[in-house]
Amino acid sequence: MKKLTEEWIAKAEQDYLVTIREFKSDPPALETSSFHAQQCIEKYLKAVLQENEVEFEKIHDPDILREQCVNFIPELKDYRDVLIKLSTYAIEVRYPGLDVTKEEAVKCIEIMEEVRKVIRRYFVIP
Repeated sequence: MKKLTEEWIAKAEQDYLVTIREFKSDPPALETSSFHAQQCIEKYLKAVLQENEVEFEKIHDPDILREQCVNFIPELKDYRDVLIKLSTYAIEVRYPGLDVTKEEAVKCIEIMEEVRKVIRRYFVIP
């Protein structure tokens, strides 16, 4: 595995840990955990592209990144709708006026866990 790929994965795992920690905090930081769930997947997708020497723009849309990764992980084609939903939590939750419910945060975490597992399997990471 390339060094930059390892760095992307390390950053994705930092977001993973923040997601879990903030969701379990008392009270749960729902906006923060949802945001970091999106960030985790964004960085994992960038790791796939980095490893395969695919240049990508500095974007934060997991569906666009997913589309670029499908050639390497065909299973990702099945995650289009959920990644579009997850992208909502990249920007909007950082501004006043949008509250994340516990159910929404749980869904973000479920999406993160599932896509993370697919990508880690691709990299042969337990």
